[in-house]
Amino acid sequence: MAHAHHNHQGGHGHHHHGASDNIKVAFFLNLAFTILEIFGGLWINSVAILSDALHDLGDSLSLGLAWYFEKLSKRGRNKKFTFGYKRFSLLGAVINSVVLLVGSFFILSEAVPRIWDPQEVNAPGMMGFAVLGIIANGAAVLRLQGGASLNERVVRLHLMEDVLGWVAVLIGGVILYFFDVPWIDPLLSVCITLYVLYNVVRNLRETMTILLQASPPHINTQDVEARLESIDDIRSVHDLHIWTLDGTYNVLSMHAVVKEELPMQQAKELKKRVRTAMSDMDIQHVTMELESPGEECTHQSKI
Repeated sequence: MAHAHHNHQGGHGHHHHGASDNIKVAFFLNLAFTILEIFGGLWINSVAILSDALHDLGDSLSLGLAWYFEKLSKRGRNKKFTFGYKRFSLLGAVINSVVLLVGSFFILSEAVPRIWDPQEVNAPGMMGFAVLGIIANGAAVLRLQGGASLNERVVRLHLMEDVLGWVAVLIGGVILYFFDVPWIDPLLSVCITLYVLYNVVRNLRETMTILLQASPPHINTQDVEARLESIDDIRSVHDLHIWTLDGTYNVLSMHAVVKEELPMQQAKELKKRVRTAMSDMDIQHVTMELESPGEECTHQSKI
Protein backbone atom coordinates (compact mmCIF):
# COMPACT_ATOMS: atom_id res chain seq x y z
CA MET A 1 0.00 0.00 0.00
CA ALA A 2 1.10 3.51 -0.61
CA HIS A 3 1.26 4.18 3.11
CA ALA A 4 3.14 1.00 3.91
CA HIS A 5 6.04 2.21 1.78
CA HIS A 6 5.68 5.72 3.03
CA ASN A 7 6.28 4.66 6.63
CA HIS A 8 9.67 3.30 5.77
CA GLN A 9 10.76 5.89 3.28
CA GLY A 10 9.88 8.92 5.30
CA GLY A 11 7.50 10.92 3.16
CA HIS A 12 7.88 10.61 -0.57
CA GLY A 13 5.32 13.23 -1.52
CA HIS A 14 3.90 11.31 -4.48
CA HIS A 15 3.47 8.18 -2.40
CA HIS A 16 1.65 9.98 0.34
CA HIS A 17 -0.83 11.90 -1.76
CA GLY A 18 -0.91 9.67 -4.81
CA ALA A 19 -3.41 7.06 -3.72
CA SER A 20 -6.09 9.24 -2.24
CA ASP A 21 -5.85 11.99 -4.90
CA ASN A 22 -5.98 9.54 -7.79
CA ILE A 23 -8.87 7.70 -6.24
CA LYS A 24 -10.71 10.98 -5.59
CA VAL A 25 -10.45 12.07 -9.22
CA ALA A 26 -11.50 8.64 -10.48
CA PHE A 27 -14.41 8.63 -8.01
CA PHE A 28 -15.93 11.91 -9.24
CA LEU A 29 -15.36 10.99 -12.89
CA ASN A 30 -17.11 7.70 -12.37
CA LEU A 31 -20.01 9.01 -10.32
CA ALA A 32 -20.90 11.71 -12.85
CA PHE A 33 -20.69 9.19 -15.65
CA THR A 34 -22.81 6.59 -13.82
CA ILE A 35 -25.71 9.03 -13.40
CA LEU A 36 -25.50 9.92 -17.09
CA GLU A 37 -25.45 6.22 -17.96
CA ILE A 38 -28.59 5.30 -16.03
CA PHE A 39 -30.58 7.92 -17.95
CA GLY A 40 -28.89 6.96 -21.22
CA GLY A 41 -29.61 3.26 -20.71
CA LEU A 42 -33.31 3.98 -20.07
CA TRP A 43 -33.57 6.35 -23.05
CA ILE A 44 -31.75 3.99 -25.45
CA ASN A 45 -33.67 1.06 -23.90
CA SER A 46 -30.47 -0.97 -23.67
CA VAL A 47 -30.10 -3.41 -20.81
CA ALA A 48 -26.40 -3.82 -21.72
CA ILE A 49 -25.85 -0.13 -20.97
CA LEU A 50 -27.81 -0.51 -17.73
CA SER A 51 -25.62 -3.44 -16.70
CA ASP A 52 -22.57 -1.31 -17.37
CA ALA A 53 -24.25 1.45 -15.36
CA LEU A 54 -24.57 -0.93 -12.42
CA HIS A 55 -20.95 -1.92 -12.84
CA ASP A 56 -19.97 1.74 -12.82
CA LEU A 57 -22.18 2.42 -9.81
CA GLY A 58 -20.37 -0.38 -7.98
CA ASP A 59 -17.08 1.14 -9.04
CA SER A 60 -18.08 4.61 -7.90
CA LEU A 61 -18.99 3.17 -4.55
CA SER A 62 -15.79 1.19 -4.36
CA LEU A 63 -13.81 4.28 -5.34
CA GLY A 64 -15.57 6.38 -2.71
CA LEU A 65 -15.00 3.75 -0.02
CA ALA A 66 -11.42 3.15 -1.17
CA TRP A 67 -10.71 6.87 -1.05
CA TYR A 68 -12.21 7.16 2.45
CA PHE A 69 -10.54 4.05 3.87
CA GLU A 70 -7.21 4.84 2.19
CA LYS A 71 -7.23 8.20 4.02
CA LEU A 72 -8.34 6.56 7.25
CA SER A 73 -5.69 3.85 7.08
CA LYS A 74 -2.95 6.50 7.07
CA ARG A 75 -3.76 7.38 10.66
CA GLY A 76 -1.31 6.11 13.24
CA ARG A 77 -2.10 3.58 15.93
CA ASN A 78 -4.16 4.54 18.95
CA LYS A 79 -5.37 2.89 22.14
CA LYS A 80 -8.45 1.46 20.48
CA PHE A 81 -6.83 0.29 17.23
CA THR A 82 -3.41 -0.85 18.38
CA PHE A 83 -2.64 -2.30 14.93
CA GLY A 84 -3.45 1.02 13.27
CA TYR A 85 -6.01 1.53 10.51
CA LYS A 86 -4.43 -0.42 7.64
CA ARG A 87 -7.14 -3.09 7.73
CA PHE A 88 -9.95 -0.61 7.15
CA SER A 89 -9.23 -0.73 3.42
CA LEU A 90 -10.30 -4.39 3.49
CA LEU A 91 -13.66 -3.30 4.82
CA GLY A 92 -14.07 -1.14 1.71
CA ALA A 93 -13.33 -4.15 -0.48
CA VAL A 94 -15.94 -6.28 1.36
CA ILE A 95 -18.72 -3.64 1.26
CA ASN A 96 -18.10 -3.07 -2.43
CA SER A 97 -18.22 -6.80 -3.20
CA VAL A 98 -21.57 -7.14 -1.45
CA VAL A 99 -23.07 -4.19 -3.38
CA LEU A 100 -21.87 -5.60 -6.71
CA LEU A 101 -23.26 -9.04 -5.86
CA VAL A 102 -26.72 -7.65 -5.13
CA GLY A 103 -26.68 -5.42 -8.22
CA SER A 104 -25.53 -8.24 -10.49
CA PHE A 105 -28.44 -10.48 -9.48
CA PHE A 106 -30.84 -7.59 -10.08
CA ILE A 107 -29.47 -7.00 -13.61
CA LEU A 108 -29.53 -10.72 -14.45
CA SER A 109 -33.20 -10.91 -13.42
CA GLU A 110 -33.88 -8.09 -15.90
CA ALA A 111 -31.66 -9.25 -18.76
CA VAL A 112 -32.30 -13.00 -18.90
CA PRO A 113 -36.07 -12.74 -19.73
CA ARG A 114 -35.22 -10.19 -22.46
CA ILE A 115 -33.17 -12.76 -24.39
CA TRP A 116 -36.43 -14.57 -25.22
CA ASP A 117 -38.52 -11.42 -25.46
CA PRO A 118 -36.11 -8.77 -26.87
CA GLN A 119 -37.07 -5.10 -27.07
CA GLU A 120 -36.20 -2.50 -29.65
CA VAL A 121 -32.86 -0.73 -28.96
CA ASN A 122 -31.59 2.60 -30.25
CA ALA A 123 -28.36 1.37 -31.91
CA PRO A 124 -26.72 4.76 -32.79
CA GLY A 125 -27.32 5.92 -29.19
CA MET A 126 -25.76 2.72 -27.91
CA MET A 127 -22.63 3.25 -30.02
CA GLY A 128 -22.32 6.89 -29.00
CA PHE A 129 -22.58 5.97 -25.34
CA ALA A 130 -20.02 3.20 -25.68
CA VAL A 131 -17.48 5.66 -27.12
CA LEU A 132 -18.16 8.01 -24.18
CA GLY A 133 -17.75 5.10 -21.78
CA ILE A 134 -14.38 4.10 -23.25
CA ILE A 135 -13.11 7.69 -22.93
CA ALA A 136 -14.38 8.24 -19.36
CA ASN A 137 -13.13 4.95 -17.94
CA GLY A 138 -9.89 5.12 -19.89
CA ALA A 139 -9.15 8.49 -18.27
CA ALA A 140 -9.78 7.03 -14.82
CA VAL A 141 -7.52 4.01 -15.49
CA LEU A 142 -4.69 6.31 -16.55
CA ARG A 143 -5.10 8.28 -13.31
CA LEU A 144 -4.62 5.10 -11.25
CA GLN A 145 -1.58 3.71 -13.08
CA GLY A 146 1.07 2.38 -10.73
CA GLY A 147 -0.91 2.26 -7.45
CA ALA A 148 0.17 -0.70 -5.34
CA SER A 149 -2.48 -0.96 -2.63
CA LEU A 150 -5.08 -3.72 -2.74
CA ASN A 151 -7.75 -1.04 -3.02
CA GLU A 152 -6.12 0.68 -5.97
CA ARG A 153 -5.56 -2.67 -7.67
CA VAL A 154 -9.20 -3.66 -7.20
CA VAL A 155 -10.35 -0.25 -8.44
CA ARG A 156 -8.04 -0.32 -11.46
CA LEU A 157 -9.26 -3.81 -12.29
CA HIS A 158 -12.88 -2.59 -12.18
CA LEU A 159 -12.13 0.37 -14.43
CA MET A 160 -10.20 -1.78 -16.88
CA GLU A 161 -13.17 -4.16 -17.02
CA ASP A 162 -15.43 -1.19 -17.66
CA VAL A 163 -13.36 -0.18 -20.65
CA LEU A 164 -13.66 -3.74 -21.97
CA GLY A 165 -17.39 -3.74 -21.16
CA TRP A 166 -17.85 -0.59 -23.22
CA VAL A 167 -15.85 -2.05 -26.10
CA ALA A 168 -18.29 -4.97 -26.04
CA VAL A 169 -21.26 -2.58 -26.00
CA LEU A 170 -19.75 -0.67 -28.94
CA ILE A 171 -19.42 -3.90 -30.95
CA GLY A 172 -23.00 -4.83 -29.94
CA GLY A 173 -24.23 -1.40 -31.09
CA VAL A 174 -22.51 -1.78 -34.45
CA ILE A 175 -24.05 -5.26 -34.99
CA LEU A 176 -27.51 -3.96 -34.00
CA TYR A 177 -27.13 -1.00 -36.38
CA PHE A 178 -26.54 -3.25 -39.38
CA PHE A 179 -28.54 -6.35 -38.48
CA ASP A 180 -31.90 -6.93 -36.85
CA VAL A 181 -30.79 -9.09 -33.90
CA PRO A 182 -32.27 -7.40 -30.79
CA TRP A 183 -31.29 -10.28 -28.46
CA ILE A 184 -27.63 -9.17 -28.79
CA ASP A 185 -28.30 -6.48 -26.16
CA PRO A 186 -29.56 -8.71 -23.29
CA LEU A 187 -26.95 -11.35 -24.17
CA LEU A 188 -24.18 -8.75 -23.83
CA SER A 189 -25.70 -7.66 -20.55
CA VAL A 190 -25.61 -11.21 -19.16
CA CYS A 191 -21.97 -11.67 -20.26
CA ILE A 192 -20.85 -8.39 -18.67
CA THR A 193 -22.69 -9.20 -15.44
CA LEU A 194 -21.29 -12.74 -15.21
CA TYR A 195 -17.81 -11.33 -15.68
CA VAL A 196 -18.43 -8.83 -12.87
CA LEU A 197 -19.67 -11.66 -10.64
CA TYR A 198 -16.62 -13.79 -11.38
CA ASN A 199 -14.28 -10.98 -10.33
CA VAL A 200 -16.30 -10.11 -7.24
CA VAL A 201 -16.04 -13.69 -6.01
CA ARG A 202 -12.30 -13.73 -6.72
CA ASN A 203 -11.68 -10.45 -4.87
CA LEU A 204 -13.88 -11.54 -2.00
CA ARG A 205 -11.85 -14.72 -1.60
CA GLU A 206 -8.59 -12.75 -1.52
CA THR A 207 -9.99 -10.32 1.06
CA MET A 208 -11.38 -13.14 3.19
CA THR A 209 -8.07 -15.00 3.39
CA ILE A 210 -6.49 -11.78 4.69
CA LEU A 211 -9.29 -11.23 7.23
CA LEU A 212 -9.03 -14.85 8.38
CA GLN A 213 -5.30 -14.29 8.97
CA ALA A 214 -4.04 -16.84 6.47
CA SER A 215 -0.34 -16.52 5.76
CA PRO A 216 0.35 -14.45 2.61
CA PRO A 217 0.31 -16.70 -0.49
CA HIS A 218 3.87 -15.78 -1.54
CA ILE A 219 5.41 -16.55 1.87
CA ASN A 220 6.02 -20.23 2.57
CA THR A 221 5.94 -20.99 6.31
CA GLN A 222 8.36 -23.92 5.97
CA ASP A 223 10.87 -21.72 4.13
CA VAL A 224 10.62 -19.09 6.86
CA GLU A 225 11.17 -21.75 9.53
CA ALA A 226 14.16 -23.21 7.67
CA ARG A 227 15.66 -19.75 7.18
CA LEU A 228 15.30 -18.96 10.89
CA GLU A 229 16.79 -22.27 11.99
CA SER A 230 19.76 -21.73 9.68
CA ILE A 231 20.73 -18.63 11.70
CA ASP A 232 23.56 -19.25 14.17
CA ASP A 233 22.50 -19.43 17.83
CA ILE A 234 18.95 -20.56 16.99
CA ARG A 235 18.28 -24.23 17.74
CA SER A 236 14.62 -24.36 16.80
CA VAL A 237 11.55 -22.19 16.38
CA HIS A 238 7.96 -22.87 17.37
CA ASP A 239 4.68 -21.04 17.89
CA LEU A 240 5.25 -19.37 14.53
CA HIS A 241 2.47 -17.15 13.15
CA ILE A 242 2.61 -15.26 9.85
CA TRP A 243 -0.22 -13.06 8.67
CA THR A 244 -0.78 -9.85 6.78
CA LEU A 245 -2.44 -6.65 7.92
CA ASP A 246 -3.70 -5.49 4.54
CA GLY A 247 -2.12 -7.62 1.85
CA THR A 248 1.19 -5.71 1.76
CA TYR A 249 2.32 -5.30 5.38
CA ASN A 250 3.28 -8.74 6.73
CA VAL A 251 3.70 -9.71 10.37
CA LEU A 252 5.52 -12.58 12.07
CA SER A 253 5.53 -13.67 15.69
CA MET A 254 7.50 -16.64 17.01
CA HIS A 255 9.41 -18.25 19.85
CA ALA A 256 13.03 -19.26 19.23
CA VAL A 257 15.01 -21.69 21.36
CA VAL A 258 18.61 -20.44 21.54
CA LYS A 259 21.67 -22.53 22.25
CA GLU A 260 22.48 -21.20 25.68
CA GLU A 261 21.72 -18.23 27.89
CA LEU A 262 22.73 -15.35 25.58
CA PRO A 263 24.16 -12.15 27.04
CA MET A 264 22.04 -9.05 26.34
CA GLN A 265 24.33 -7.72 23.60
CA GLN A 266 24.40 -11.03 21.72
CA ALA A 267 20.63 -11.42 22.00
CA LYS A 268 20.23 -7.94 20.52
CA GLU A 269 22.48 -8.81 17.59
CA LEU A 270 20.60 -12.05 17.03
CA LYS A 271 17.28 -10.21 16.86
CA LYS A 272 18.78 -7.78 14.37
CA ARG A 273 19.96 -10.69 12.18
CA VAL A 274 16.50 -12.26 12.36
CA ARG A 275 14.79 -9.00 11.36
CA THR A 276 17.13 -8.56 8.39
CA ALA A 277 16.57 -12.16 7.24
CA MET A 278 12.81 -11.71 7.54
CA SER A 279 12.67 -8.41 5.69
CA ASP A 280 14.41 -10.22 2.81
CA MET A 281 11.41 -12.55 2.82
CA ASP A 282 8.96 -9.62 2.70
CA ILE A 283 8.05 -9.68 6.41
CA GLN A 284 7.99 -6.14 7.74
CA HIS A 285 7.18 -6.66 11.40
CA VAL A 286 8.76 -9.30 13.66
CA THR A 287 7.90 -10.05 17.28
CA MET A 288 10.13 -12.72 18.82
CA GLU A 289 10.64 -14.35 22.16
CA LEU A 290 13.94 -16.06 22.96
CA GLU A 291 13.93 -19.16 25.16
CA SER A 292 16.81 -21.18 26.55
CA PRO A 293 16.76 -24.97 26.03
CA GLY A 294 14.49 -26.77 28.50
CA GLU A 295 12.53 -23.61 29.33
CA GLU A 296 8.87 -24.61 29.26
CA CYS A 297 6.87 -22.69 26.69
CA THR A 298 3.45 -21.80 28.02
CA HIS A 299 1.84 -20.88 24.69
CA GLN A 300 2.82 -23.88 22.69
CA SER A 301 -0.05 -26.15 23.66
CA LYS A 302 -2.69 -23.42 23.40
CA ILE A 303 -2.28 -22.01 19.90
